[in-house]
Amino acid sequence: MASSSGSGSALSAATATGGSSSAAEEELRALMEQRRAKRMLSNRESARRSRMRKQRHLDDLTSQVAHLRRENAQVATALGLTTQGLLAVDAENAVLRTQADELAARLNSLNGILSCINSKGTAVALTVAAAATATADPLLGFDSAAFDDLFRSSPEMFQLC
Repeated sequence: MASSSGSGSALSAATATGGSSSAAEEELRALMEQRRAKRMLSNRESARRSRMRKQRHLDDLTSQVAHLRRENAQVATALGLTTQGLLAVDAENAVLRTQADELAARLNSLNGILSCINSKGTAVALTVAAAATATADPLLGFDSAAFDDLFRSSPEMFQLC
């Protein structure tokens, strides 16, 4: 708009000189048309650059979406594998806890038997020691079948304490 007001002042100056106003007006109109065409061309070029920037940005966002989807799939796969591993470890821990509880109960029972044996005297201890010479159970250090036979053969010696 500023250029058109400048052109208007040039138009009024041409008419003030008293010269041929139509030739000056025609020249002024041609100049204004040239400026308008130049401005339109500049605007078209600016719009083209803007569309190109917008397209580049859209392409960048599209590639970023594809990259993030691939990464998300990898993370989901890793999470699935980790979850499976966790479930396997939890199952193994449950089995080990059950075995530990069973072994603790067995140890408690054996400690009770040993305390009864110790309170009954050394004759029983010698009999148990003789039965323990055959070591079939590596956890207990003696043959549990021989130990059972010992209890069955002399139940009066191993009454509850």
